[in-house]
Amino acid sequence: MEKHVLILATTHDFLLKFERENVEILQSMGYTVHFAANLREPGYLSDEEAIRERGVVLHHIDIARSPYLVRENQRALRQLLEILRRWDMRALHCHTPVGGLLGRLAGKLSPLHPVVVYTAHGFHFYRGAPLFNRLVYYPVERELARYTDLLLVINQEDEQAARRLPLAPGGKVFRLPGVGLNRQVFSPPDPEERQRIRRRYGVAPGEFLLVSLGELNVNKNHQVVLEALSLLQRRNRLSGVRYVICGEGFARERLQREIQERELPVSLWGFRRDVPQILTCADATVFPSRREGLGMAGLESLAMGVPVLAADNRGTREYMVFGKNGLIYPWNDPSGFARGILLLQGLDPVRRRELSQRCRESVAPFDRTLTRETMRLVYEEMDRKRRERLAQMSGGLRGAGVL
Repeated sequence: MEKHVLILATTHDFLLKFERENVEILQSMGYTVHFAANLREPGYLSDEEAIRERGVVLHHIDIARSPYLVRENQRALRQLLEILRRWDMRALHCHTPVGGLLGRLAGKLSPLHPVVVYTAHGFHFYRGAPLFNRLVYYPVERELARYTDLLLVINQEDEQAARRLPLAPGGKVFRLPGVGLNRQVFSPPDPEERQRIRRRYGVAPGEFLLVSLGELNVNKNHQVVLEALSLLQRRNRLSGVRYVICGEGFARERLQREIQERELPVSLWGFRRDVPQILTCADATVFPSRREGLGMAGLESLAMGVPVLAADNRGTREYMVFGKNGLIYPWNDPSGFARGILLLQGLDPVRRRELSQRCRESVAPFDRTLTRETMRLVYEEMDRKRRERLAQMSGGLRGAGVL
């Protein structure tokens, strides 16, 4: 019997960003891998051809990022149920908040009773979250847990919360070391090559380059860095500093307007595929998110030997140690970020090399080989549950005289 599994997310760029290794594992286990997402989001990028080249069957659904777009998400739920029915889908791995919501509802409503795997890339009811999050998101997650066979989390805080949730009978919680850090791709070049790359990207000799990677939205919190740079500018301490933000999102126009009004040395470079080269140019990265499940951008920077100036959140707490591989401040502390910029800019060459080495060493627990080992265990458990459930359903049909 042919085996089909569906990976579900909100936007179609998710698969190649985070699921390459998982696709390979599933295919090696004999599965035909399907991927359902909104193929029109994000609008500035199309990965459809590259996804199909990996042997993945693509499905467009009208899933929306916001759970409050009820009409679109109801339509997406109906589309999901039809995909499950048409392909006799007995296993489903869902991601992203809305993907997790619709995927688990589809698993409950489908007469096929597929095994449901959900990766929580960061619960919204985290410690310190707004009261609204705890009052709304926690009850929803608790109810959906009843339809979750395997729940995957990526940080200690979420693991503790996950183990208190009432999963489906026989359900299990797994903790992943992130989606897998490729330390062959994210590895620093020799000093001469680094200087060549900096020249190619227009970085001036002696310039202290700060880089942020991530979607342009409120949560990524680039605002605090602009405020920190303004503080340094008023104190005449901004000489030689340049800040580059890589990413796209709805906050772009507001950020661009504020950069111009404040007359800051900041550039928006948009969505980029050359992240290792950009990190090669950086002297430090800034990772100021209010909330992160883990934060691959921070890990990738550290793997390149580039220190991180981070906001304190449950994700960065997994790998950031103040003074060891960078600096950490509250997400709403522009004065702290300003101090951090000056501290990193003022490092002498010896201390900078020592810091760079510690950065690289700190990411070893997040190597993709460890993630791959855990995901193979997850999928083996998923496959075992699929076979067990299929046998139970077949036995029930025989007992009823249908087979």
